[in-house]
Amino acid sequence: MPTVAFTGRIITIDTVADTDKAVKALSGEKLIGIDTETRPSFKKGVQHKVALIQLSTADTCFLIRLNRVGMPDSLVSLLENQEIKKIGISLHDDYQSLCHRRKFKPGAFLDLQKRVGEFGIEEMSLQKIFAIVFGQRISKSQQLTNWENDVLTDKQKLYAATDAWACLEIYNRLESL
Repeated sequence: MPTVAFTGRIITIDTVADTDKAVKALSGEKLIGIDTETRPSFKKGVQHKVALIQLSTADTCFLIRLNRVGMPDSLVSLLENQEIKKIGISLHDDYQSLCHRRKFKPGAFLDLQKRVGEFGIEEMSLQKIFAIVFGQRISKSQQLTNWENDVLTDKQKLYAATDAWACLEIYNRLESL
């Protein structure tokens, strides 16, 4: 299968002020793709806090470095907003991880794993669902990289943006059927 990746604008955010600007830009959207990344641990019993949240429209993805900005009020407000659907995979796990940073009530979170069964899709991973729906592959090669690095690599940024964008694309395709 051919490999596909997000081709839009990727904006990395590492200040509260820039988080506020990103949230303002997203506040007019009806749908947002969402995903998170956490630094992997290779030691039993060691677990890191979620380091990155990706929020994507069809053409722009904001990578908010939670290990730098925490969970600002503006971001919590967006995540609790009932008017903007946040589309993702395994959102319960993402929600639990985010709540380790700051408690909030998820607003309009839509988990694709609960939706794809209606279309006869039994797979649960983003990569497999995307392949079934589009006949294309998304790369997972950066999944186990360090999301707390001082500087994210271009490959990390593209991987992270693609995951959030892919959720949005799957949702839009399923809604059009």
